Amino acid sequence: MAATTDTATGTDIGTGLDGATPDIRLSSHETGAPSAARVALKGGDGSRGLLDGAWWPRSRDLAVELPALIGVLDPLWGRVTRIAVNPRYWPVVPRKVPVRGHVVKVGWFKAEQDPHKLLLLSNTVGRWDLLVIPPDTPAASAARLMAAASDPAGPALTAGALMAAEARFGAAVEGGAEDASASGEHEGGAPPARVAIPVPASRLIMGM
Repeated sequence: MAATTDTATGTDIGTGLDGATPDIRLSSHETGAPSAARVALKGGDGSRGLLDGAWWPRSRDLAVELPALIGVLDPLWGRVTRIAVNPRYWPVVPRKVPVRGHVVKVGWFKAEQDPHKLLLLSNTVGRWDLLVIPPDTPAASAARLMAAASDPAGPALTAGALMAAEARFGAAVEGGAEDASASGEHEGGAPPARVAIPVPASRLIMGM
């Protein structure tokens, strides 16, 4: 079964739990940096829910990561002028970030904003909310999260709820593997039961 590959790094990001390979395409970074934005967005039709997609940055450096992300979103959503984060997982929150010939203002909220969410605003179009997947997340886990956050038919879960669901799924899978190893089932016996994450996987719509 073919697996999806991050073309910027060659990393195998795996397949969905149902065996389907998500359609993941990465945007080119127009500044010439060797990285590309990893982002999955919902389509324009159907209910938005609580999230508009997911972003998997390569580091916790907003000044480095935001230009690639905004380079994808500006042509799709209209010019992004402001973003807001919860500073819990961002060591430095710059007040302004130059991107593609304009400046994006950056703000932060501690109590009011989910620490796993990025809020983006446009003066002319509106607001969008993205799940932020931690940079060190394993590729298969990130693929599941991106699929869930970009599924227009999925349940209305917050960014924090999606992260918690994935953490429970990962713990269940790890526990099943340990049980199988202890009982010797992996050597000719029945494999551990597949545990389904309580959020659906879907086709990912990526910015080009």
